[in-house]
Amino acid sequence: MKKIITIILALLFLGSLSAKANEELTIEKQLVGIVGAISGTVKTETRELKTGDKIYLNETIVAGAGSGTQILLLDQSTFTIGEDSEVVMDTFIFDPATNDGKIVASVKQGSLKVISGLISKKNPDSLTVEVPEGTLGSRGTEFQTIVSSGRTDTLLIGPGKNNTLGMRPGAVLVGNNFGSTLLDNPYSITSMSKGKAPGQARKITKNQLKKFNKKMKSLRVAKLSPDSTKAERKAIKKELKKELKALGFEKEEIKSIIKQNIKKDKKKKVAIKTERAEKKKKAKKKKKAKAENKKGKKKKAVKKKGSKKKKAVKKKASKKKKAVKKKATKKKKVVKKKAAKKKKVVKKKPKKKKKVVKKKPKKKKKIQKKKRTAKKKAKKKKRKKKK
Repeated sequence: MKKIITIILALLFLGSLSAKANEELTIEKQLVGIVGAISGTVKTETRELKTGDKIYLNETIVAGAGSGTQILLLDQSTFTIGEDSEVVMDTFIFDPATNDGKIVASVKQGSLKVISGLISKKNPDSLTVEVPEGTLGSRGTEFQTIVSSGRTDTLLIGPGKNNTLGMRPGAVLVGNNFGSTLLDNPYSITSMSKGKAPGQARKITKNQLKKFNKKMKSLRVAKLSPDSTKAERKAIKKELKKELKALGFEKEEIKSIIKQNIKKDKKKKVAIKTERAEKKKKAKKKKKAKAENKKGKKKKAVKKKGSKKKKAVKKKASKKKKAVKKKATKKKKVVKKKAAKKKKVVKKKPKKKKKVVKKKPKKKKKIQKKKRTAKKKAKKKKRKKKK
């Protein structure tokens, strides 16, 4: 009898254990969202994630170097996990009928970008992100946080107060036990370190924005694996469509999600780009050839005109030169004749002067001689008289 009782108790105990295990499995397998896009290697504790995979509550998502993933939550919120990151979805409660619910996620390291969905639309205070230095309370917006060793930087991206789309003004409350800071201007940033209150909100610098964008760089090239075939891509798309329909997404939303998150194979993109580039090059070459032909024809026409003009100019120049030469020769002849006449006149005059000059001195000498002879004769007469 005792043996029978012990067996029954053992069976009851095993049943209770299995029931507890089933309860734990149901809790662990609570669906949170779907992997919309993936790049590189992204894993959980038990599996490597692929596009279209389901994400469950309390799963730790780990993105390696140069990797990243985008998770589409059931309430249409989007969680984008950057490279070298570790994120856990701690709490997810959502009622599709009323859009009531609550989301709590924790970032252990790396980067997380959040675009709030239906839960935040209904109640902006219902989305919280926990970081090692404190908490980030979303107010229905888009924001990004980077968790590094002993420091968390948070950037508000969402719409401002006077946005033209009529969206709820974005805000993020960054706080811990030492104080809090409200980010309510787009592209404002605050830093929070251990044992200190968050810093004042300030406008982000270009270098800081580069740092935030760099963390999400891998998701910009999110794609299917290069080895995947068309059939595999179609199958993944079908699965995504089914899952998104089941989650309550409309057709247009499903299309936009698939377009955004499942991109074409990189090799095919490169091939298409090269083909387009080659076509453009060929078109450019043709245009250049046509332009060169036109230029050649114009140059020939211009050369002919130029040659004719040059010939005409040369003829005119030669005629002018001949006329100038003739004038110059005539002028030279006239000048030579005048010069010859002047020389003759100049030569004749000096000869006459010389003759006149020579004659005058001879007459003077004769007179002087006569005077001298007369004086001598007079002296001789005086001497004779005295004697």
